[in-house]
Parts: sequence; C-alpha cells; structure tokens
Amino acid sequence: MLNRKNTVIKKKEKLILKKWIRITLLIVFIFLFIFSCTKIYFWKKDGNKINEIKDKITKNVKIDEKKPNNNAKNVNPPSNKDSDYWKYIKTDMLNVNFDELLKINSDTVGWIKVNGTNVNYPVVQTDNNDFYLNHSYDKSVNKAGWVFLDYRNNINDFDKNTIIYAHGRVDETMFGSLRKTLNKSWYNNKTNHVIKFSTKTQNTLWQVFSVYTIKAESYYITTTFSSDDVFNEFVNTLKNRSIVLFDTKVNKNDKIITLSTCKDSKGTRIVMHAKLIKIENK
Repeated sequence: MLNRKNTVIKKKEKLILKKWIRITLLIVFIFLFIFSCTKIYFWKKDGNKINEIKDKITKNVKIDEKKPNNNAKNVNPPSNKDSDYWKYIKTDMLNVNFDELLKINSDTVGWIKVNGTNVNYPVVQTDNNDFYLNHSYDKSVNKAGWVFLDYRNNINDFDKNTIIYAHGRVDETMFGSLRKTLNKSWYNNKTNHVIKFSTKTQNTLWQVFSVYTIKAESYYITTTFSSDDVFNEFVNTLKNRSIVLFDTKVNKNDKIITLSTCKDSKGTRIVMHAKLIKIENK
C-alpha cells in the first residue's frame, strides 16, 4: 500500500515538474520573442531615420554628374592603350555643392558613389573611428551609423591608402549594398568598376582593382608605408586576395582608396580597393 502511495506521489511530482518546465520554456520563448521584436523595431527605426536624412540631403543639396573640366588630370596612366583605364577616365565625375552639407554637419569631407550599388552618400570625418559607428549624419544616436573617413587620412592630400568605412546593413543602406560586388552580375559589368569621390576641393575617379571578404584585420587599413617596396608588396597582397582579376595595373606611384564594411556578425569584412585615375581641382 505504501509503495503504491509513493508511486502516486512521484507521478504527481513529475507532472508538476513537467508543468513548470513548460511554463519556464514558455516564459523564455515570450522573452526572446519580445526581445527580438524590440531589436527589429529599433533596427527599422534606425533605418527609417537614415532614409529620412538621405531624402532631406538629396532634396536640399545640389548633386549632379558632369564631364571633367580642362583642369582635370589623368593620374599615373598605363602605357598599354588597350587598358580599361582609358575608358574609365572619360567617366562623368560627381559634382557636389558642399555649402548646404556643411550647414548640416561640419564634419563633412566628401561624397562617394560606387557604380552598381546603392552607395551614394556624403562622407564625414572626426578625430576617431568610433563616433560615426553609432551616430547618424545629423550626429543623433543611431546604430546604423554613417559613412566615414578614417581619422588618420588627410582629405586635402590623399594618402597612399585612403580608407572609408560604413556598416553593412541588410537593407542595403550605408555600405550594405557592397555585397553586390561579390556577385558575377556586378563584377562582369565593367561599367561598375569605377568609384566617384568628390571633396570640397576636388572631384576624383578611382578604378577598382580588388574585391574580397576577410576576417577583421588591420593590414588592409594601413595608411602609411616605409618604402615603395613595402607599398608594392601591400598592393600585390590586396590584388591576390581579389575574387576576380581586374584589368587594373597598380604600382608605387599610385594612391588607392579602400572601402570596408561588415559582412556578417562573425566579423567577416567585405573590402574593395581602387586606384586614383583622374583628379580635377574645383
């Protein structure tokens, strides 16, 4: 009789335990659901704010494209007249009125456009590489951040490696659309291989020579080099990383631009490099 009573008690205890496990799991599920919904809400809110700012900029700031003027100079042209370089230097250049941009944000140093992507934004720079990771163009807190120039670079006299960063958002704002550069449809279209970058004093064209993904590192964001040989080794490393072979010759006399963004939450980066091919003083 006692054994039977103990069996009944144990069954009741198991039922109570199962009930509490189900309740606990339900609570955990509800918490995760609410947490996920909250993250999505604020993520979308940040994205909407970015789009509002971009719409305001394009409405109030004169941005167009034009043929290079008579002052435009070809930079380090190759001897091979069949090179795509000679086609790209005929590309229209960005022409941006920075007066209104500087009224919105005095940190504005340029405007960048990458053919075949949604990258078409003003570029800012401050004294560190952290602020614009979580602040928008109007300097309001925003985890979408903004497009910014490495604080070590000199916008008035391009360094050997000029670096621009932005978050790789899945809604393709900021540098999110750089994912397209990894697709055949992008890199097989040669008209995409030009980056247009306008500053307060210059309009420039850059010819792409490398696109790849890599774990986060400091090597490709080197800005100064101890010798021409070190720079050549650097450039060759970047070219060898590329997922496709571009018709772009780069040597010690060149200056390059680097675009860097996050590809995923594991720390993988999407990186693009291009060399300066044309420069026009305003």
